[in-house]
Amino acid sequence: MDVGQDINLNSPNKGLGPAGGADPVTDVPVEGGAMGVGSVNTLPPGLTEEEAEELRSELVKVEEEINTLRQVLLAKEKHSADLKRKLGLSPLNELKQNLTKGWQDVQTSNAFLTASATLDDIAQSEAYKKTQETLSVAGQKTTAAFSTMGTALSRKLGDMRNSPTFKSFEDKVGNIKYKVVGARARLWVTKRVSI
Repeated sequence: MDVGQDINLNSPNKGLGPAGGADPVTDVPVEGGAMGVGSVNTLPPGLTEEEAEELRSELVKVEEEINTLRQVLLAKEKHSADLKRKLGLSPLNELKQNLTKGWQDVQTSNAFLTASATLDDIAQSEAYKKTQETLSVAGQKTTAAFSTMGTALSRKLGDMRNSPTFKSFEDKVGNIKYKVVGARARLWVTKRVSI
């Protein structure tokens, strides 16, 4: 322990040595200290030295309380995690339970029930039934059109493949492939035979 370290538990600078932000003799914060307080002469207007010291003291106590509460919260969170682990509750299970409960809450809410009733009313209306029939017929016609177009395209590609131009192109590509792949294949066979 540092000789100059302040161990007075009631001191606003407890635990701080000379490099920690307070002069060990006067117990007054120095420039650039832990509290970020400037020299004593830079008090805000209307604030006495005694009031400033009280405020500094209260600030240190509040910060200590905050740190203590953080430590307590961390310990409680660890304890909670241990209990959940012992009970076999994983974060995924918790998420599932939260989603299930949330969905149940939504389904029993007035807004959901009202919207559901409104949708049921709409589904029973004549306008909805006519729109549904129209869309169904349109879907069937679209499917038939695509089927006819696919058949025509397939037939046209077949005709094109049998054309003299395509045959000539196919022969040229085949020759190039034979020259590239055939040379490699002969080389591979030669290497395999010599091994």
